[in-house]
Amino acid sequence: MEHEQGWYERLENYFPDHELKSPEQMKELFRQHPAYRCEQTDEYLIIYADFENFIFIDYLLVNPKTRGSGIGTRVIDSFKRRGKTLIAEVEPADKEDRDTEKRIRFYLKNGFHRAQNIAYTRESADGSPYSMDIYYWSPSSTSEREILEQMEVVCEQIHNYHAHRHYGRLPADPDEVLQWKK
Repeated sequence: MEHEQGWYERLENYFPDHELKSPEQMKELFRQHPAYRCEQTDEYLIIYADFENFIFIDYLLVNPKTRGSGIGTRVIDSFKRRGKTLIAEVEPADKEDRDTEKRIRFYLKNGFHRAQNIAYTRESADGSPYSMDIYYWSPSSTSEREILEQMEVVCEQIHNYHAHRHYGRLPADPDEVLQWKK
């Protein structure tokens, strides 16, 4: 990963600041966490955590010049062939940001479901709350309780990885950011 250049700049140019991890934290994850990985081509960038029973898609970015040509679907299909549940955090639809609706349509078109029973609210560095929806795809029957448990693992092992050193706080304490709605 270290030899590939430009991956963080690509993320910065597309994702809102509050959704980005620090580049230092991400570099540590790549070097030290056995599940955290990156695939980068001119067409796409995907950063994910490949756990034993599921894959968490941390960031997926298709080159703006090639969006709509099926590249994102091919990437998702390659992950589906691994036979594990796929989980992604997706911004809720915002009428003032058309990209949010496009991302939701992308995941729905690719067979993902929005977790109806999981509320997921985090705080940005300045303490402002923001909500994300959890979308998932599974090759077999998976309950939203299982998705919630897997998201707890994501929060503990990925979002909070050496977080006190990088942020001076836990950005995603699962007991605080994840709630079961029913």
